[in-house]
Amino acid sequence: MSKSTTIKEAVDRIPDGAILMIGGFMGCGSPHGLIDELVRQGKKDLTVIANDTARPGVGIGKLISAKLVKKVVASHIGTNPETQAQMIAGSLEVDLVPQGTLAERVRAAGFGLGAIVTPTGVGTVVEDGKRTIDIDGRTFLVELPISADFALVNAKRADYRGNLSYAFTARNFNPLIAMAAEVVIAEAEDIVPVGAIDPDSVVTPHVVVDYLVPQEKKNG
Repeated sequence: MSKSTTIKEAVDRIPDGAILMIGGFMGCGSPHGLIDELVRQGKKDLTVIANDTARPGVGIGKLISAKLVKKVVASHIGTNPETQAQMIAGSLEVDLVPQGTLAERVRAAGFGLGAIVTPTGVGTVVEDGKRTIDIDGRTFLVELPISADFALVNAKRADYRGNLSYAFTARNFNPLIAMAAEVVIAEAEDIVPVGAIDPDSVVTPHVVVDYLVPQEKKNG
């Protein structure tokens, strides 16, 4: 059964106040059409979980500039001065998580793990308020899984069942978040017939994808 829908119909399903995971690394591998539609529809009070907030006018940066986000969970915000300004003004809550820890916490949610343990952040502000555990004389932080209501994923190719493949480093966080959300909306550059994607090239299987939208073609 085809999971194809329009970008508008897909974003219609996202309520104000939703917790979103969004793929991409500085906008590379982000679902730009879905982000643009979130801005167009004015979805507000969003919590965004992502590697970064890109920069003004790019990717997640558009959501920040439109002031649609109430909380960000990310590994860095250094490339987006608007994120920093809103955080300093107190209008945006920012939870900074070391990049590897963020990826592992998302993976833990997707694979049903109760927690991960990591030495990253021990003895720093990252440790504040968190449980620790000693293993073989080393101290580790106990980090809990991170999940979301929706994952907004970008794929290079998809078939009409929702099997996804990715292009090189644009793969980044997309496969992880596709496993860690209640509803997965995938935006694909190309949607092809079932069987056109070699099974070995399928990274995200169709069983976890709920909706599939075509990437808008732009000239110039």
